[in-house]
Amino acid sequence: MDKALLQYEMNKKGITTAIICEKLDMSRSAFYRKCNGKSEFTQKEIQAIIDLLELDSPMAIFFAK
Repeated sequence: MDKALLQYEMNKKGITTAIICEKLDMSRSAFYRKCNGKSEFTQKEIQAIIDLLELDSPMAIFFAK
């Protein structure tokens, strides 16, 4: 998970953490745990973020080494 790239894409689109959490029906603490690698995003959550941020591909963000 590339947290910095996700934050960059969120800033570029003007999407806040609060908006993402609301759309995913997720608490901020759960979102931060997932961003920091303590747990993983589900496929449904990844798809929702892709749609919300209008990303072409999730590979660089969600499947970074």
